[in-house]
Amino acid sequence: MTEKILDARPVSVDLQETENNRALITAIEADNADLVINHFPGVVKLQAPGRLQINRESVEAQLGRTWETHEFQMAIITLSGNISEWDEDRIVISWGPRVEDDEEDED
Repeated sequence: MTEKILDARPVSVDLQETENNRALITAIEADNADLVINHFPGVVKLQAPGRLQINRESVEAQLGRTWETHEFQMAIITLSGNISEWDEDRIVISWGPRVEDDEEDED
């Protein structure tokens, strides 16, 4: 039960507010249903309960060009949570493995 409560702790990422990052922010918003976005001067704070996912295909659709996940490093100001997955297709920020993954390992 404790793991489920911890999994719901908010994760967040603060991004520089630039023209290129607006497409990134739109893509993140489309892929994360419970996302909360706050705008500050020069900074956009994206917060989600437990998990935030950035999908390469979604970002490319918004940008209209190829996007490699390593480009995300240029947009980040700070984050709260762990980067639990980062490959050429997606980036996941969470507080660790998903509860479903832990349950499968116990079987």
